[in-house]
Amino acid sequence: MAKYLKIDNVLGGVVESLCAPESYKGVYHQPSFGSPMPSVELLSEIVERLRSVLFPGFFKESFITPQNMAYFVGSKLEKVRRELIQQVERGFCFACDKDEHSCSVECEVRAENLCNEFLQTLPRIRHMLATDVQAAFAGDPAAKNPGETIFCYPSIRAVTNHRIAHELYLLGVPLIPRIISEMAHSSTGIDIHPGATIGESFFIDHGTGTVIGETCIIGKNVRLYQGVTLGAKSFPKGENGHLVKGIARHPIVEDNATIYSGATILGRITIGEGAVIGGNVWVVDDVAPGSKVYRNL
Repeated sequence: MAKYLKIDNVLGGVVESLCAPESYKGVYHQPSFGSPMPSVELLSEIVERLRSVLFPGFFKESFITPQNMAYFVGSKLEKVRRELIQQVERGFCFACDKDEHSCSVECEVRAENLCNEFLQTLPRIRHMLATDVQAAFAGDPAAKNPGETIFCYPSIRAVTNHRIAHELYLLGVPLIPRIISEMAHSSTGIDIHPGATIGESFFIDHGTGTVIGETCIIGKNVRLYQGVTLGAKSFPKGENGHLVKGIARHPIVEDNATIYSGATILGRITIGEGAVIGGNVWVVDDVAPGSKVYRNL
């Protein structure tokens, strides 16, 4: 009995300490108007349903024919639409600073409208992904067929998540795009911010440790290898001492550029069309089109 009393005393002290305002200040979220946080589990299911629609026959239900495809796609998207509206609304409530009535009305309507707009981008997303798949197949001699890259390559998985997240990001959906990007980051080791703009026929060979920042602009037919960083060189602060948000601070990579493993490219610089950046180099200045860089700049 004395032993259990001692344990209870220990736990009581820990609970009291953790529940003190000075302890949880800065790490506590109180739901606005009782609205729960977005569900990572449900968002993961939504992304997997979208993946099965974008690549029919590869994921979830594998027996898809031209005859039953319309039924399959329609049923999947109806469920995606219903669940995504709920998750987007929760994302709005997470960031909401309005009164309860206006929040409950405006967020619900806005979530529904934005989800409908998002669903209309799926044909474009599929087109972009089809070019990414062909780039992966054409760019990797180890790939036996395009289907292998869809089913096995971490690059295709990460870029699929990115292209979904990017469209939601462009629509102004809070929080949800970042969650979707972090799902891919966790499973593949490829970290692409949903704000990054990436052209068609994009391929990351191997991919582990690749980082692409929020304001990156990547052109068509660009190829990266593992461990490449497209990052910011500095983080300017405003008069209040806080970081200035939203400024363009990441590289522009033009069409047909290749960047080899371990290269670090920082700041709002331009890697010109057709340039080749060697492995493990540090680049902080513009690179002219067609140039080859094998040492630090």
